[in-house]
Amino acid sequence: MPTLLELLDAHLAADAAELRDLERLRRAAARVPVPATRRDFPEHFTGSAVVVDETGERVCLLLHAKLQRWLQPGGHCEAQDGGDLSRTALREAREETGLEVALASAALLDVDAHVIPARKDEPEHTHLDCRFLVRAVGGALAHDPLEAHGAKWLSWDEALAHADEPAMRRMLAKARALARQWPRTQ
Repeated sequence: MPTLLELLDAHLAADAAELRDLERLRRAAARVPVPATRRDFPEHFTGSAVVVDETGERVCLLLHAKLQRWLQPGGHCEAQDGGDLSRTALREAREETGLEVALASAALLDVDAHVIPARKDEPEHTHLDCRFLVRAVGGALAHDPLEAHGAKWLSWDEALAHADEPAMRRMLAKARALARQWPRTQ
């Protein structure tokens, strides 16, 4: 398993915005080489998954309960993840969608630093999100009502229509390009 810094050093940013975020994540990883807590303020690492069906034609998005936005599954690193953000992404994808999933690649798909608004129990802070391409390999789609108000399979065009920020559009465009290269299942 590569270290977080090795994973980030191997990633190539797609645009200037992602490059700025990548440099921010690298600086944070140099300070905190093993992400293990959501209580590191003003920023901490998260892992998320772009979950694509076996055909590569659909992506699963969740209507996030707290943010009221359609997003990919993801969340905070927990002790059982051992500081491995790809494990975090897989665990969160399973928990939030009910699907069995597997990494499509061990490499990062995308990185993004984004602000999370303050809530009664947490101040405003920044998620340093490491995003992975994940393939659904079975199971029925079922969302966790504590995390999301809904989950659904969308075509790439439908998912892009729900993308309300440039970083999400960039991430989905990268995922679509890679998924379209997958061998087609019968």
